[in-house]
Amino acid sequence: MINMIEKEFFTEYGEATQYEIEEVIGRGSYGVVASAIDTHSGEKVAIKKINNVFEHVSDATRILREIKLLRFLRHPDIVDIKHIMLPPSRREFKDLYIVFELMECDLHHVLKTNDDLTPQHHQFFLYQLLRALKYIHSAHVFHRDLKPKNILANADCKLKICDFGLARASFSDAPSTIFWTDYVATRWYRAPELCGSFFSKYTPAIDIWSIGCIFAEMLSSKPLFPGKSVVHELDLITDLLGTPSAECIAKIRNEKAKRYLSGMRKKNPIPLSRKFPNADPLALHLLERLLAFNPEDRPSAEEALADPYFHGLANLKDEPSRQPISKLEFEFERRKLTKDDVRELIYREILEYHPQMLQEYLQGSGSHFLYPSGIDRFKRQFDHLEERSGKGERGSPLLRKHASLPRERIYSPRDEDDDDEKRKIEQRNAASAEHAALRSPPGPAYPLTVGNGSVQVDCNSYNLLRSASINCSKWVD
Repeated sequence: MINMIEKEFFTEYGEATQYEIEEVIGRGSYGVVASAIDTHSGEKVAIKKINNVFEHVSDATRILREIKLLRFLRHPDIVDIKHIMLPPSRREFKDLYIVFELMECDLHHVLKTNDDLTPQHHQFFLYQLLRALKYIHSAHVFHRDLKPKNILANADCKLKICDFGLARASFSDAPSTIFWTDYVATRWYRAPELCGSFFSKYTPAIDIWSIGCIFAEMLSSKPLFPGKSVVHELDLITDLLGTPSAECIAKIRNEKAKRYLSGMRKKNPIPLSRKFPNADPLALHLLERLLAFNPEDRPSAEEALADPYFHGLANLKDEPSRQPISKLEFEFERRKLTKDDVRELIYREILEYHPQMLQEYLQGSGSHFLYPSGIDRFKRQFDHLEERSGKGERGSPLLRKHASLPRERIYSPRDEDDDDEKRKIEQRNAASAEHAALRSPPGPAYPLTVGNGSVQVDCNSYNLLRSASINCSKWVD
């Protein structure tokens, strides 16, 4: 336990007594993330503190969109928000404290530090990503920023998609028009139709392309299309896939992009077996489908899951979909919002994690007083940890810049005899239990290194990370 704490992390958030902060695990322009223990359940969590949420309405709207989407998209392969702390004042709060499940690292780190991934790893990773994408797309949501750093990983090979800050919901059966003007996804994983604004309408195929790029990176341990500019990106894409057909170019609405591709020298596609000589032929056949230049030629996530590559692994019962999200939930997208508007909408989202307060709010009897603080011992703990990690003290984890940091742990109440407390925990976790019931396909038993020892366990998936990789104090940034 840390002594001599000096600066505050929590402020007037009375619920903070439920959490014991352990260490800083992330810092960015949005704020900071700390790992913590839920003293009610014994579970390890990540608490993300977002500073000055309403300083810019556009940023606040992105946060609103993300927490709303994650409330609806509850799936074992998608990061889970476990709780959002109730602010002290409905009208004046400016910081958010969001509690996520905690995970050990991200897929970028996995690919960077593990040069011995097996074909089973590749297959199991891709299966989870497509399973999540099937669910997301069935809700008529596009993620739009899929990349290894936005996929969290655990040592048991579980992956979870995170960071829905750029995601959008589409509210018609037709492909979505270009209304997403703030699209800034990482170029290396950006579909060609996004690189040049080729088409006037976009489809879920933009996410399928990103998954294809990630899968190729798994096979070779390096990015497939590391373009230095949009033009360079298109050059790299056509170097591998060949120049698109005249029929494909004719569908492009952007005249400048059409002229560029029409004037490009003729390139023949390179066989993927030459690019990835050691890969499973079935894997390469599916990769070729995922990386079709024409978005109409790419499979849907559901179609990709039915590919022969997943024979013996896929299970339709464990590949759920859901109803499309109601457009009423995103009515705010259609009007210009003020800071007070966004504040009220975010407050309404927070109340979803406080059922009793939500009922009072809906009945028009919500309170506006400041909730009492009970967390003096936390007042300076977080910044003290920040200061230590900033100085690079031994034992402090290297920092990650990613916003969502999940991890699901086994629930174990502190007091086994406290039936009331256990019942409360069960009620809080009821929603999580439903989506956690879906299981990943079983994998073989592998030795799982814990600390300095090794124990034999039956994993529900393939064991992945060496002990040096999963020790948070040894993360490589």
